[in-house]
Amino acid sequence: MGETSENNKKKHICIAMLAHVDAGKTTLSESLLYLCGKIRKMGRVDHGDAYLDTFDLERERGITIFSKQAVFPMGDLEVTLLDTPGHVDFSAEMERTLQVLDYAVLVISGADGVQGHTQTLWRLLERYQIPVFIFINKMDQEGTDKEALLADVRKRLSENCIDFTNGQENTDFMENLAVCEESLLEKYLEEGSLSREEISGLIRKRKVFPCYFGSALKMTGLEDFVYGLQTYMQPEEYGDTFGAKVYKISRDDQGNRLTYMKITGGSLKVKENLTNQRAGFRQPEDQIWEEKADQIRIYSGAKYELVKEAEAGTVCAVTGLTRTYPGEGLGCETESQMPVLEPVLNYQIRLPEGTDVHLMLKKLKELEEEEPQLHIVWNEQLGEIHAMLMGEVQTEILKKLIWDRFHVAVEFGTGNIVYKETIAQPVEGVGHFEPLRHYAEVHLLLEPGERGSGLQFFTACSEDVLDKNWQRLILTHLEEREHPGVLTGAPITDMQITLLTGRAHQKHTEGGDFRQATYRAVRQGLKKAKSILLEPYYEVRLEVPAENIGRAMADFQKMQGTFGAPETEGDMAVLKGYAPVKAMRDYQREVLSYTRGRGRLFCALKGYEPCQDQEKIVAETGYDSERDLDNPTGSVFCAHGAGFLVPWYQVEEYMHVESQLSKEAEENEENISISSYPSGHSSKSYVGSYEDEKELQAIFERTFGPVKRNKGAGFHSVVRADTDGTGYVPKKKKTHQEEYLLVDGYNIIFAWEDLKELAAVNIHAAQTRLMDVLSNYQGIKNCNLILVFDAYKVEGHREETLKYHNIYVVYTKEAETADQYIEKTVHKIGRQHKVTVATSDGLEQIIILGQGAQRMSAKGLQKEIQDSEELLRQEWHQHRQSSRSYLFDNVSQELADYVEQVRLGNDKEK
Repeated sequence: MGETSENNKKKHICIAMLAHVDAGKTTLSESLLYLCGKIRKMGRVDHGDAYLDTFDLERERGITIFSKQAVFPMGDLEVTLLDTPGHVDFSAEMERTLQVLDYAVLVISGADGVQGHTQTLWRLLERYQIPVFIFINKMDQEGTDKEALLADVRKRLSENCIDFTNGQENTDFMENLAVCEESLLEKYLEEGSLSREEISGLIRKRKVFPCYFGSALKMTGLEDFVYGLQTYMQPEEYGDTFGAKVYKISRDDQGNRLTYMKITGGSLKVKENLTNQRAGFRQPEDQIWEEKADQIRIYSGAKYELVKEAEAGTVCAVTGLTRTYPGEGLGCETESQMPVLEPVLNYQIRLPEGTDVHLMLKKLKELEEEEPQLHIVWNEQLGEIHAMLMGEVQTEILKKLIWDRFHVAVEFGTGNIVYKETIAQPVEGVGHFEPLRHYAEVHLLLEPGERGSGLQFFTACSEDVLDKNWQRLILTHLEEREHPGVLTGAPITDMQITLLTGRAHQKHTEGGDFRQATYRAVRQGLKKAKSILLEPYYEVRLEVPAENIGRAMADFQKMQGTFGAPETEGDMAVLKGYAPVKAMRDYQREVLSYTRGRGRLFCALKGYEPCQDQEKIVAETGYDSERDLDNPTGSVFCAHGAGFLVPWYQVEEYMHVESQLSKEAEENEENISISSYPSGHSSKSYVGSYEDEKELQAIFERTFGPVKRNKGAGFHSVVRADTDGTGYVPKKKKTHQEEYLLVDGYNIIFAWEDLKELAAVNIHAAQTRLMDVLSNYQGIKNCNLILVFDAYKVEGHREETLKYHNIYVVYTKEAETADQYIEKTVHKIGRQHKVTVATSDGLEQIIILGQGAQRMSAKGLQKEIQDSEELLRQEWHQHRQSSRSYLFDNVSQELADYVEQVRLGNDKEK
């Protein structure tokens, strides 16, 4: 007690149990706690006495609804175990725990194998980059086949899932491990073995996923599993600077607000002040808070222990904090990514007669911060409270929660689908807000993004046009709310919004002016664009008796679903595919009916896809974007000292800043139509992301060496980051910069007449001809030349970088266009090097100019090459005229004199 040396500090590990519902996750947690001496008697889910099922509804239903924790020793480690819900309806509760994990245990039922929700969990673990141990449970049941299950896991999850059960430490086992990393393979071939630390490193880096087999209920295979965890888990190394990640908000029996967090650096002491303010970040005064940590609780099951200090790695609950939220980073910790799993159903909450609606709304908002899957929405027009949920099981749980907490008996109406909206093509949106003594104008580029990408925000605006602080404010206003679409008023998604330009007034502009202008710019752009309604889809696995497969396939077609060829597993047929959520809602009952209880349906949320009944849904919704006074589509201008409203379709006639798209179109020397591209290629504008991709970085460092970057550059903004938090960056004296030329291959081919004619006969010949021309040009210019061809529609294609003579040729990966590759490349190196992009795509040029790169049209490149070749010919001709011959320039003086005498003698004879 009282010793503070490093050797006596506890090594903390945080792990979680994840599984499809009924895989035996809670039972495995109980067995683990029992084996490690935390509990003296194993509880059972079906007996209602499980240690981690502390909520009455959990005991009644036999399912986990809320994540709970238990703390126990495992050798020299102190382990925090989080037991998470397995039911799809409570996936949001599970996902938020991933933010604080060191390792995850994925539990798979040996009787069912890898199911739909198991694959969803696997994708989430990959997204959050969490090392995984796999426990295949229920191996005591008849029909379970270890080898078949392992093959299934390797096929559906990863080839690097390796059997770690006792007795596997042989040559084959070591070879299977060694081939997972090239450097270790070389070492293994030399020494014939791998150390425990090296194996632990493979697991930590997600290069290997250990698999264990057993039965949690019968306590078989558990000792191997516990030994594996104890042997191969590595504690995280934490810094001395305080940091914490908030992952959950709840309340105890006395109503005290609890902020669950993991300490990720330094330590937290009781009564210590916490704040959300960070050095170098400017935040509005009303959003900054500072509060004391009254108590620090370490929960284990339903009980907790009070501690005076929580070290790095500890998962604890803190009282006294009133403004924290899940996903928030404190101290040096950053904010978490937006969750992947979102509600897909919208229910009206029906209150008892005489209930104060607004008071109930306030109470439900309090419950919302505790339940991540509960999204409370106030419908102003209807005067109703709506809740967005994952499924019907959730409604029953919420009714009980609301009754226990507020003693109000609510009912839920029929659930409606939560739709979303996106756009089909790029468009420029303009917002202007200029009532008397106010001024702001914003121009935004709205572009369609990849499915599932959400909303991403960038800026391509020069600081000479609009100050960096105003640009940051505009990006903040884009992020701070859900922007409704114009078809049904549903939230927009899968779009990239780029700030093109804007204008402020030195005297009259205030922060709120840019909020109005930004919102109006989004709405005006949406009104101009072709909008697409999106609906949620389930990924489906349907198991039915073989004689019922015809009915199942017919049902899929009626539901407008997509499915593959049926597979046979014994006397059962398996159908896999995906279908709209609205069509699948009551299908579970139908399956049980027509298969007489033998059929099984597994659904996992796939994501959002275009709605097949868009016109019908839009008409039924009856949303009128022009009557939505909270989300105006027009702009406010000023004349004769008074503001007046201009409708969205006339804003361009009144705006003060020139349209950036129109400006680029005028300056563009030619317009290359999409139809002129060969099958499988597109000239559409930027639909990618500027996110930091390790793959891209590796390619550049492999081909050109390390590239230096600004450490302060943020994700959303591409303006220069300040170094002292003041907003000012002193301009540095220009030094010699390495030159890069990036060429959009297909854009150039179809802009040059000779290559276009050649491409009509043989596209590969045109590619080779362009590569030869650029190789010659590189020899003249001596720059780093990168020629990019997109292969984004080539299924399964991986990015390739090839050396062709003295240039680099890149073939993009599947789902990535040449535009995307070029623009994110410019984003990475445009501020550190002199970069020129050769393309005639006007929209692409807008983006690259904002990244500090220069542009060159297709005709401009052609003329530059012709001029360079002509200059080279002239220099050679002049050199030839000024020199007697190449031989004279290189022979000795004596030989030159002799040759000259011979020439003179010949002249005399003539």
